[in-house]
Amino acid sequence: MSVRILLLLSAFLTSPVMAAEADPLQSVMWEYHHKGLLDGEPYVFDERVQVQVPPFAEDSRQVPIHIDARALGDEVVRIEAWADLNPIPRIFTFTPGDQVLPLVAIRIRVEQATPIRAAVLTRDGLWHIGSAKVDAAGGGCTAPSVVRAQQGWEDRLGEVIGGRFPRGDLSRLRVQVSHPMDNGLVGGIPEFFLNQAELRDAHGQVLAALELYPAVSENPSLSLEVKGSQDTRLWLRDNNGNEFEAAF
Repeated sequence: MSVRILLLLSAFLTSPVMAAEADPLQSVMWEYHHKGLLDGEPYVFDERVQVQVPPFAEDSRQVPIHIDARALGDEVVRIEAWADLNPIPRIFTFTPGDQVLPLVAIRIRVEQATPIRAAVLTRDGLWHIGSAKVDAAGGGCTAPSVVRAQQGWEDRLGEVIGGRFPRGDLSRLRVQVSHPMDNGLVGGIPEFFLNQAELRDAHGQVLAALELYPAVSENPSLSLEVKGSQDTRLWLRDNNGNEFEAAF
């Protein structure tokens, strides 16, 4: 075998994409979601993408997840998040701008113990995958709505509570939005959920965009990190066309 062929074979076997094929969590759904959600594009499992989840979901309807890709710096283009074994796996698509860091904390539903994934696309076209597994008793996606059982929930629809909290040269935005986030899996109740969010500056320019999916929990909570101390507004819209807005 020639030296040239040996060098080509060595480069092929040690490339990031080849090294990434072995899923560290050995999920039966990894290849399916890689093809369906990432279009089969090149990827590497990367410890710099941190996915933090509780070891056990005490309430499968409200599971906190924290996705942090700050170690990849300004190279981040987009973040896709999903739960491998959920009946509706997708959680969000996040597009951070220059003034918002690639970090998202949110609460989701899980139907059973499942890997949680964060796929971070960088400017070179490579997906960096972070993973963590959450254990759960299950049923969070098909449980009856708690929000709908509360009297007068319609009057509170779209209410946003939260604030901006200084963190050195940054500030942490923490909000909770009143919304049932119906996922269509409970009999007789169609999908009704927040599907778009934008963080805007005082002039209406979009600083970051977030597309949400029904895996997000009822009365969703959201945390982002913003550079500087400029005024911001959070704009939201649900799949029925209702729009909500709050200033921070």
